[in-house]
Amino acid sequence: MNTQHFWQAVLDRDPHYDGVFVYGVRSTGIYCRPTCPSRRPRPDNVVFFAQPAQAQAAGFRPCRRCAPDQPHAPDVEIARAACALIEAADGERLTLHELGERLHLSPFHVQRVFKRVMGVSPAQMIRQRRRERAKTALRQQPSVSAATYEAGYGSSSHFYTDSQAHFGMTPAAYQQGGAGMDMHYTVVECALGWMLVARTPRGICAVTFGDTSDALEAALRAEFPAAALQRADEDALLRGWSDVLRTYLAGGAPAALAALPLDMQGTAFQARIWQVLRDIPGGETRSYGEIARQIGQPTAARAVARACATNRIALLIPCHRVLREGGGLSGYRWGVERKAALLKREREGA
Repeated sequence: MNTQHFWQAVLDRDPHYDGVFVYGVRSTGIYCRPTCPSRRPRPDNVVFFAQPAQAQAAGFRPCRRCAPDQPHAPDVEIARAACALIEAADGERLTLHELGERLHLSPFHVQRVFKRVMGVSPAQMIRQRRRERAKTALRQQPSVSAATYEAGYGSSSHFYTDSQAHFGMTPAAYQQGGAGMDMHYTVVECALGWMLVARTPRGICAVTFGDTSDALEAALRAEFPAAALQRADEDALLRGWSDVLRTYLAGGAPAALAALPLDMQGTAFQARIWQVLRDIPGGETRSYGEIARQIGQPTAARAVARACATNRIALLIPCHRVLREGGGLSGYRWGVERKAALLKREREGA
């Protein structure tokens, strides 16, 4: 970082640097935007960060006056307008340059603002919307080739490559309810009852809890009725991963959980929420509204709740750390009692 250049931007309260960096003040433990109206600190007390998350990781708290952890309202409007254009394209190819032209902004500015507010780039959002259309088209169209062009893919080879990477199966397999999908799973006892752990070749795709082994297996088969599901209790990967999870539930350290590979399949919005959940430290909680505000969409608390409810990977995507406004436990896919037990364990640092 060019700290001298950034310090001048702080002195000038230069709005062009909003979103480029934030600065922390060692004497107060607070970090601010470069445009913050507060009194300028001593330069030897200042440290610069590229992202608010880096400042928070270093122990600084966001300033209440300039709210550096929240997107500016104009930025949110730009992101909303870009999302509307992406949605309206409905399968047509849309480039970053075209987005910039339609919004009367430079492509670089659109890219920077969109990524800051939405957590993903415009290109990632466009690809995700195409995948969502592909899922719908595969259910509605009589053939994979018809679905390919309905979803906006230029070629069937691109469609197959993209689908294999992000659906965890080929388009034809998805169209047939998971036919041909290769998924191994195991069911073990743990501190919360029974736990099912399933994987694809990409990583863990499900961690679920239940009262019986049979109920967990039945739920998995109902979700993937035509997939090639195989119970594999001797699968070395599954055994190792389930042992890590069981050890954690029995009181082990959480560090090993971060190393487990995940196969998270969802929309761009769901993936963004799930990543926010993974960033919540153990022993802490957030409300649905707090997460909605964190992503710059303060009215999206219900959508956040739905994203939590669709999470299939317990513990590793810790939706149990999200509470109602006021601290109520609310619902939990695997039972409120298990949610309470997980929170208690984490608060006590067991």
